[in-house]
Amino acid sequence: MPERAAGMHKPIVIFTIGTQGDVRPCVALGQGLRRAGYPVRIATSGNFAGLVREAGLEFFPLTADFQAMLETDRSIADQGLDLRAMARIFRERYAQWAVHWVDEGLAASENAGLLIGVSNSTLLAKALSERRGVPFAIARLQPLTPSRLLPPMVLSGSRERLPGALSLAAHHLLYLLVWHVMRPAINDIVRPRLGLPRYPWHGPYLGRGALDAKVINGFSRHVLARPTDWPDSSQVTGYWFFDPPAWTPPTDLGDFLAAGPKPVYIGFGSMVSNQAAAFTRTVLDGVRKSGQRAVFAAGWGGLDIAEGVLDEQIYGLRQAPHDWLFPRMAAAVHHGGAGTTAAAARAGIPSAIVPFYGDQPFWARCLQRRGVAPPALDREHLDANAVAAALAAMRQPSMIEEAAALGRAVRAEDGVGEALRQLRRWGLLGEPAAIEASQGQAWSVA
Repeated sequence: MPERAAGMHKPIVIFTIGTQGDVRPCVALGQGLRRAGYPVRIATSGNFAGLVREAGLEFFPLTADFQAMLETDRSIADQGLDLRAMARIFRERYAQWAVHWVDEGLAASENAGLLIGVSNSTLLAKALSERRGVPFAIARLQPLTPSRLLPPMVLSGSRERLPGALSLAAHHLLYLLVWHVMRPAINDIVRPRLGLPRYPWHGPYLGRGALDAKVINGFSRHVLARPTDWPDSSQVTGYWFFDPPAWTPPTDLGDFLAAGPKPVYIGFGSMVSNQAAAFTRTVLDGVRKSGQRAVFAAGWGGLDIAEGVLDEQIYGLRQAPHDWLFPRMAAAVHHGGAGTTAAAARAGIPSAIVPFYGDQPFWARCLQRRGVAPPALDREHLDANAVAAALAAMRQPSMIEEAAALGRAVRAEDGVGEALRQLRRWGLLGEPAAIEASQGQAWSVA
């Protein structure tokens, strides 16, 4: 067996840092690999150790606790759509965390057969693969492969299309911004300590062979079609859904759901806010103005809501598995993170998105184009009337029908299985005896 395919009995290591929406799809991908016969390690921050181990995967620590960072300084989220501010904040934070990454990365990658880098841990995984001499691949939850047909995510909403040359130039500028953020961590700490040469001023993203790495994109073509000018090395697989063990809801939640029409879910997951109380009052006022019932989820602190039945219209909770909750909802108001967007799409319900940062405005625009969401809401200028109008828009029969159709299409996909097929086609995985069906195929709407 050639060396590149010899990793079937060696661990596959997935490096991922970020919020719940970043880590949970990677755990789902890891579970699929493990079911197919591959040992799997997840290297991520310690706040996800329980999640990884409960999924039957091996956990390795990686210093990068986004939850602690956001809880310590909630003002970060309030600057989320300011690219310059976010670049400054994360450039400093990654450099602090990277002091630990080399030792942690070497421990996680010991005797590995394949390293998979996700999001901002990609360059760490790539450096470790060079040091170890093992294959490397990229897993993405957002479309970052340069394209003449799909402008960069940061331009979402500004124009539907750009001239091809401008679109490519914009992608390269975005990569240079990413490199500006990662350069102190990677060029000043990680690569020198691993005995690797530093990248030139433009980082690893420009020049011949810069984008040759194999990429699996864990989103659905029904939400965003794969650009036809992407190279074969970048493939869209479908979503990677992690479904936790069976969840038993609080008794009063079951009673609330049974007491009337399906409510609307309102929650912002891993987002936090420096103005959570005022933001919550605005959203509550909008819900009351609409007359609809709602389940509020506080999450990491984006909402300031008491738990339990507040009255016949409102129920509050900390969090609940989306795979259980969303099929019991009429619609979802959320932040537009990749994971929550995927969950709402799979459940077949409309979304109204209030973006906080990053890729969220982009996914809001994708759902709007698909006809399953009204235009994104501006969090900075949000008022009760805007919330009520969005809730009314999601009750339109055409939007409800389109969301149901999207849900059927997403549930028919086998995102994890397709990711394995692509990795195998590229020679990055050995051929196991059998591959079980992915979790996505076994999921159904309650």
